[in-house]
Amino acid sequence: MKVIPFQVPKTGQEAFRLQQEVLPYFYDRLHHHSETQIMLIEKGEGTLIAGDYVGRFNAGAVYLIGSGQPHVFRCDESYYNSRNKKNVQSTALYFDEHYAGENFWQLHELKDIRQFLSKAGILRVEGTTLPEVTSLLQQITQAQKTSRLILFLQLLHVLAQSKNLKRLSVAPVQSSQLEEDKRMNDVLQFTFRQSNRKIKISEVASVASLSSEAFCRYFKIRTRKTYTNFLNELRVSHACRLLIEGEPNIQSVCYQVGFQNLSHFNRQFKRVTGKTPSKYLQQLLPHTTG
Repeated sequence: MKVIPFQVPKTGQEAFRLQQEVLPYFYDRLHHHSETQIMLIEKGEGTLIAGDYVGRFNAGAVYLIGSGQPHVFRCDESYYNSRNKKNVQSTALYFDEHYAGENFWQLHELKDIRQFLSKAGILRVEGTTLPEVTSLLQQITQAQKTSRLILFLQLLHVLAQSKNLKRLSVAPVQSSQLEEDKRMNDVLQFTFRQSNRKIKISEVASVASLSSEAFCRYFKIRTRKTYTNFLNELRVSHACRLLIEGEPNIQSVCYQVGFQNLSHFNRQFKRVTGKTPSKYLQQLLPHTTG
């Protein structure tokens, strides 16, 4: 996917960069960086677009985003309304082979971690590994010097050995020139704003300054999916949010998020989530009532 190169600030000789943020919303432009990123969402929710993955993110989630992987944590629209006074909070670690020196990462003792990171892609931490990783990240924020480095290596070891990692995307798509970066971001921003209504391919192609046929080829090459599939996945992500927030009427959700047909909504929802909307809602009910 065509993305903005992002420069992670460095503060000198260190094994990793720790960044804790409290913001109105997360950086909302699709971007990539050379560093591997481990991200704990402490507060906030929205849609994660990462590689060829589209899905919800919520507070408590932890992601590993490999080097060069395009991604954006796009907050829900309510975060862009200053009257809501909402904010997001996160803790993130950034590192690559240059941070602690290339010789460090070539140590035999780090072979398993090195191999894990080279194939990581984009991962979501799940199961019993999630509280363990969350605790280690929180300890790292309080630790100093040697203790901090030991905890960092322990964190990587836990991830490398874990069987509770959900692979969301594998290989990074190509990087691009600045003009192409802007084109894809214009397409995404348009889609975020307009996804709750019917969008013609000719409309979004016009945003990209391409013919409809050329745009379809362009989007498929750069995202490994059709624009229609991407749009449907984004809408399903929004539908999940409405159901989680307590909207009980599936038909209402269908039309609120931009689908024009209930049966089509049901098919797309099951394709993306593996469940029908009614089954998804049924599983939520014990957690959203009482």
